[in-house]
Amino acid sequence: MTAFAYASPLEKSWHYLHRLICGAVLLFLIAPILVIIPLSFNSVPFFSYPMPGLSLRWYEEFFLTVRWQGALYNSMFVAMSVTLLSTTLGTLAALGLSRPNFPWRTAVMSLLISPMVVPVVITSVAVYFFYADMRLLNSYTGLILAHTTLATPFVVIAVTATLMGFDRSLTRAAAGLGAPPITVFFNIILPLILPGLTSGALFAFITSFDEVVVALFVASAGQRTLPRVMFSGIREEINPTIIAAATVLILFSITMLTTVELLRRRSQRLRGIRNS
Repeated sequence: MTAFAYASPLEKSWHYLHRLICGAVLLFLIAPILVIIPLSFNSVPFFSYPMPGLSLRWYEEFFLTVRWQGALYNSMFVAMSVTLLSTTLGTLAALGLSRPNFPWRTAVMSLLISPMVVPVVITSVAVYFFYADMRLLNSYTGLILAHTTLATPFVVIAVTATLMGFDRSLTRAAAGLGAPPITVFFNIILPLILPGLTSGALFAFITSFDEVVVALFVASAGQRTLPRVMFSGIREEINPTIIAAATVLILFSITMLTTVELLRRRSQRLRGIRNS
């Protein structure tokens, strides 16, 4: 029998009340999403309840027009490039920080995760003036590097958390048997940190894919990403296609977060952690 069977009536009441409060808070947070999704199927080019009819015309415009598809292509290209670059840099940084004799670990870690703490507007202005001198404005290279600055801290944190439970005796045993460092990394370290590395890569992808403020400062019309096109559309004209695009992004984010949670549970199983 579980411990809940021996709980007092007051404890059982608080248990159900706590779940009710959590459910109400969750419903309050996702209520705007529940309103947006039905509106994306509206048959008229304005927002109204009740809807006069249902239509997929706004999804057709999102997936078939050059403007939206060009923005989606730019976002995918930049996000995948940022994911590869930030995952490589973040993993290397996490491996270095995990060494017991690494000097100034706290200071270096604080510096690496500072883009998560500093407001993105301040970062965008700093990147704008720095890239203006480096002649990297209005280019894919500048946009990718700027997004990498924002995405790398997520990889560092995810991989560092995975390395907290890593058994260093495995690498010492492999080195004692004559394995070179590159073999030790790919055959021992990488399989064990892969869930954390993949989680960090997914967060890096989402960070780049959803980012709009840096894109407004760094990118030109040729590098317009999907969030930037949505932002411009909200400023210039309210088009239901924006809601269809938002619905697609919501479903995409849910898929990514579900994948991250599954990877987290797999990482716990590999490290011998069981949910109580």
